[in-house]
Amino acid sequence: MMVHIPRVLSPEQVTECRQLLQQASWVDGKATAGFQSAMAKDNLQLPQDSPAAQAMGEMILAALSRHPLFISAALPNKVFPPLFNCYQGGQSFGLHVDNAVREVRATGEKIRTDLSATLFFTSPDEYDGGELVVEDTYGAHSIKLPAGDLILYPSTSLHRVNPVTRGSRVCSFFWLQSMVRDDGQRSVLFDLDSSIQQVNQALGAGHASSVQLTGVYHNLLRRWADL
Repeated sequence: MMVHIPRVLSPEQVTECRQLLQQASWVDGKATAGFQSAMAKDNLQLPQDSPAAQAMGEMILAALSRHPLFISAALPNKVFPPLFNCYQGGQSFGLHVDNAVREVRATGEKIRTDLSATLFFTSPDEYDGGELVVEDTYGAHSIKLPAGDLILYPSTSLHRVNPVTRGSRVCSFFWLQSMVRDDGQRSVLFDLDSSIQQVNQALGAGHASSVQLTGVYHNLLRRWADL
């Protein structure tokens, strides 16, 4: 399941982050890549322990915790601290799959990567190329979102970033361990939650149909949750 999460950050927050990113010192992105990914990865990245990365990461995590669509789609249990990258001058990231487990450097905590996320800081008209291309059973999906928007997709997916031939593509990227590790089960819960919201709008939250569907949702979540 791939979900577009709009307006994770406000225009004011995007501007604040871009100012920090312009002043930051970038390093080779291969520093955080696994063995196979390092051979395909060509970009720049902020050091994980830089003050700018930590400040922006906290801003992103706080915004996500308040975003109902993100909560519904991801059912997050643990979130890897957001990282930040930049592609320019023909840089790209070839086809790869994200590592199954990531370790948080600061704490040593291990996170299973059920979901991958990319949050855009540059608008599509600011650069050419740079599409995030995610492959699944329905084909290849090309993603290039407005600044402040996020794309959420299964970490099991093959994906790549096309070469940036003009301008710079600047994003945050990170991974999540969901309460529900199976993508098919998460998709069912997301569809059911969306249907409940529609019923609530049409009939009211106290309607018998809404109460019954909500019970089904929580019984499925209780059955499938992995905490």
